[in-house]
Amino acid sequence: MIFSDPLLFAFSLLNTGAVLFLLVYFVITLSDLECDYLNAQECCSKLNQWTLPKLIAHGFLSFMFLIHGHWILTLINLPMAMWMVYEITAVPSGNLGIYDPTEIHNRGQLKRHMRDCMIHLGYYLVFFFMYLYCMIVALLKGDPINRDDQFEIDS
Repeated sequence: MIFSDPLLFAFSLLNTGAVLFLLVYFVITLSDLECDYLNAQECCSKLNQWTLPKLIAHGFLSFMFLIHGHWILTLINLPMAMWMVYEITAVPSGNLGIYDPTEIHNRGQLKRHMRDCMIHLGYYLVFFFMYLYCMIVALLKGDPINRDDQFEIDS
């Protein structure tokens, strides 16, 4: 193990919090495109540059859970990691990325991207509080009041 459990869960909280802020940025940028405050080229270039870091952050967190032996957390995180890999690999040739400026207004793509961002946001919000709970449990492992009676003064 590289980190202790409280440190691992504190790192996972920071990681998930950063991804949550990134997803809020995605929702704001897509809603700006929907309201025509941004053009499609500018919006898609902003969003495409953050898709790979989002995958790397999630994959690294899953890997950390794997090497620390948290099998259930690893298994719960794998479907989202596989979905993000699928999204990146399923980009048709000729497109600029997941968010393509020539196709984002076609066939309800904008609504689909907004829906996917909301699903990701809900997923990460649930996991943020789950990691918070795991960190608190890891910090309170054992009896926090009577750890060692080494500081007790005998009378």
